[in-house]
Amino acid sequence: MLLGPVLAFTAGCSHYELGTEGRLAFSSLYVKGVSTKVLVPQAQATVSSHLRDDFEKDGRVTLVNSAESADATLEVVIVDYHHEIAAVREQDTGLAAKFAVTLSANCTLWDNRSGRPFFENRLIKAQRAVFTDSGDPSSSLVGDQLQSEYNTMPLLAETLANNVAHTVLDVW
Repeated sequence: MLLGPVLAFTAGCSHYELGTEGRLAFSSLYVKGVSTKVLVPQAQATVSSHLRDDFEKDGRVTLVNSAESADATLEVVIVDYHHEIAAVREQDTGLAAKFAVTLSANCTLWDNRSGRPFFENRLIKAQRAVFTDSGDPSSSLVGDQLQSEYNTMPLLAETLANNVAHTVLDVW
């Protein structure tokens, strides 16, 4: 009596494969150093480092040290950094309690064999929350927004790098 459901359940799982089934159009990748057109110099090295880590952890492509030895080349240019008020303080609605900070980059993935892009100037964004207060609504202390944004930059850069890696590795 119990054998029927067990067989039906395990038969459905017999063809399951872990990971993605799609095949990339390239097997080796050169990642150019991340450049920026906005004033967030601390983001360049962090995005570059996390981007390389993401590709190495995924394992579907081999990172190489030159465009000449790669099937594809990735260019990432940080083009925007801004913040918007996401929440205001309870005691003073003219002051922000939370900002949404956004880091955006244009990415181009070149096919080095044909010289044509797989995709060109694709805008990829990352967003994080920055809190300017202690989190206690009864507190009258105002936090340090600049320090909070500075502390959030590595997390924002990691999120952007992850989004870029997913865009490159998604089979389009």
